[in-house]
Amino acid sequence: MSAKDVTAARTAGRLLRPSEKVLPEHARVHNRALVLQTLYGSGRQSRADVARSTGLTRVTVSDLVAELMADGLVVELGPRETPPSESVQRGKPAILLDIDRASFNIIGIDLGGHSVFRGAVLDLAGTVLHESELPLPNGVPEGGAAAIERSFALVEGLIGAVSAPILGIGVGSPGIVDASGTVLSAPNLGWQHEPLQARLAEQFSLPVAVMNDANAAVLAEHSFGEARGDLMVVTVGQGVGSGLVLGGGQLFGSHHAAGEIGHVVVDPDGEPCRCGKSGCLETWLAIPRLQAKLEVSATSAARDEVLREAGRRLGIALAPIVGVLDLDEIVLSGPASYLDGALIEAADATLRARTMAAFSGQLTLRMSTLGDDIVLRGAAAAVLSRQLGFS
Repeated sequence: MSAKDVTAARTAGRLLRPSEKVLPEHARVHNRALVLQTLYGSGRQSRADVARSTGLTRVTVSDLVAELMADGLVVELGPRETPPSESVQRGKPAILLDIDRASFNIIGIDLGGHSVFRGAVLDLAGTVLHESELPLPNGVPEGGAAAIERSFALVEGLIGAVSAPILGIGVGSPGIVDASGTVLSAPNLGWQHEPLQARLAEQFSLPVAVMNDANAAVLAEHSFGEARGDLMVVTVGQGVGSGLVLGGGQLFGSHHAAGEIGHVVVDPDGEPCRCGKSGCLETWLAIPRLQAKLEVSATSAARDEVLREAGRRLGIALAPIVGVLDLDEIVLSGPASYLDGALIEAADATLRARTMAAFSGQLTLRMSTLGDDIVLRGAAAAVLSRQLGFS
């Protein structure tokens, strides 16, 4: 990563992946995370390999590896296999190392569903080991204290399913969430200034990371998906949101509301929105709105036109973002039966028609490959980043 990229990341937020040495007073924690990130990303490296990759001395790497092995995070895999002719010349083969991805479990929670709260037990690789759902009464989100109690019950059940020590609890919540894990506003759950992170930590005596569900989704795409640079993930469900990774760091904004595109007006004469305005992107793209429009469409051609029109409105909302941020890719996350096909094709065409070809020509607009587990896996990545310093 260049110096320019590092500076950009620091203005956006803490780097998600350590990539350089730091001042002596911060060195040990940072260098520990740097070794973990190197092994997590590449795996099966010797101590000498890690030293070359990180720029750290072999003595420092050996010291850190011994500490990480004692903590159960790193394991030795055995000697590197080398051809007999080379082994005679090189002497004793190097011992390979890797992250022990089964050493800890993470509990991930997704509170953004319309009819269910979802949770999972994951390993350090973000692999889902066990899943659980709690249906919401009458298929609609509960509000206030009831939603808190239901989230507690979901975590309690998942704790009973773990197979290793718990590294932490990660939560993706709808609404605006600040850096302390307080949900400043989540109308669907009836939360205003709800200290969810603090309440979960007190209840379960475990480290907790709470973030907006779209921010969790972009973190999942960055850590476990196919992300290749500056990235925006647009989540489509009960509402519409987005998360951003720029220069290796997440962008949250001055008021913790970066990516709240669902209430950008794309049709001033459009339908009323629950926020009080008319013609917001959510009135076109939120799944309940799409379902309602599709149900009254008599033919397949009419249904395709509904999806194309929703895609065009999405393209209108995305064009100025692409013009400002010069993104590498935009990823859609949500039901493929609605988003893939006519909708994403119309969004792509509209986006390119409204931006300079010199920039948008390099942009990729695609569906996420992480499916319904994207927020759960992003919540796990948030715990990895906060507790161990890598993702």
